[in-house]
Amino acid sequence: MIERYTRKQMGEIFSLKNKYAIWQEIEVLACEAQCELGATGITTNEAAWIRAHAAFTVERIDELEAVTNHDVIAFLTNMAENIDAGIPKDQPKPSRWVHYGMTSSDLGDTALCLQITQAIDLILAEVRTLGSICKRRAVEFKDTLCVGRTHGIHAEPMTLGMKFGAWAWALKRAEQRLLEARESAAAVGAISGAVGSYSNIDPFVEQYVCEKLGLTPDPLSTQVIARDRHAQVAAALSITAATLEQIATEVRALQKSDTLEAEEPFTKGQKGSSAMPHKRNPITCERVCGLARVVKANTQVALDNVALWHERDISHSGAERVALVDSFIALDYMLAKMQWIIDGLVVYPENCRANLERTRGLIYSSKVLLALVDTGITREDAYAIVQRNAMLVWEDIQQARSGASFRERLEADSDVRLTNEQLDGLFDPWGFLQRIDVLFERLETLEFGRALND
Repeated sequence: MIERYTRKQMGEIFSLKNKYAIWQEIEVLACEAQCELGATGITTNEAAWIRAHAAFTVERIDELEAVTNHDVIAFLTNMAENIDAGIPKDQPKPSRWVHYGMTSSDLGDTALCLQITQAIDLILAEVRTLGSICKRRAVEFKDTLCVGRTHGIHAEPMTLGMKFGAWAWALKRAEQRLLEARESAAAVGAISGAVGSYSNIDPFVEQYVCEKLGLTPDPLSTQVIARDRHAQVAAALSITAATLEQIATEVRALQKSDTLEAEEPFTKGQKGSSAMPHKRNPITCERVCGLARVVKANTQVALDNVALWHERDISHSGAERVALVDSFIALDYMLAKMQWIIDGLVVYPENCRANLERTRGLIYSSKVLLALVDTGITREDAYAIVQRNAMLVWEDIQQARSGASFRERLEADSDVRLTNEQLDGLFDPWGFLQRIDVLFERLETLEFGRALND
């Protein structure tokens, strides 16, 4: 029986037990299809016997494979031992119908695609959970002022909620990519024989088996299901990993001692450094960033697996057994950790506000520029006035000198023909954020698909 896997069971999907269980179901369904088709001599009783007695043990398959050096033959041998165990010696053995007209890749590739769909379903559940957390926290911090940074330099005021909202939308795109990869690339099967020509098997068998497994027949496989499909899956995993890396990198940046606007959870009893007891390091975010490199690198393996000799070779097989499985397991782990981080992210609004004013009002320069243009001078002249005063403030900041703020310098500049009332409005951070409601109205429309139950 093929099991239904729930969250935190990613490794079990790619276990030998699950793989062989899917192999067994494919072989049994193929026998039932042959019986229904009536093109071979398999009887209803034989098909029912095969269904009832098909079985395997991983240990016995390992034992047989040590001799055959062929996993499919070892599996089929073990399955035949169980199917024929109660059949008298002088009677035809029902196992003769197992794997009838099929080749190894019919079994292995169809099963792998089913495993991939099982794994994508778990990843989708995790993505949806994390996306919902980001959306919730975006609303929570909708009005928490902070400074926006470009090139790492203070730019203009924004709110912390915008960061969470951007992550939620990125995860929605990840959900869409994963769904597309599942439907167009992963959820396919092929039971078409040695070079894909149905030379010894009717296409009905393929259709029957795929339908029962929730897959779609590959319209034209060779001996293998083309690996551009698997590459698409790997790419979707890779982009999702890159999104998590982006989120984790931002948290790491916000947690720097010089910034400290937010930090990942630091649990009771946790230690930050063997040498420096004061340390609270963003180790989990760093772990996510490191694992993202593995998932992204594995996509290159998937791309290299696309080009095979003629109708099939097995240069892809050993590589994808490592790279594809590792990517799913790593990404599943990364998603679980990011859920924990974002759900428990500690935010320091006071530090956000202090950092907002750290450059002594320079972040209001764009508003001042436009206000000067509104007085009738050219943009070039307005830019020169604003930059002239801004650079004086920068020099004081660079040298750690006390000095006039940006507003004070503007007030002392005779070329700046703005009233105190106008300057009050220009140096209000909320003046930059009068239209952010549209961002959160859009965020309200963001919905993720249903997550799997635990």
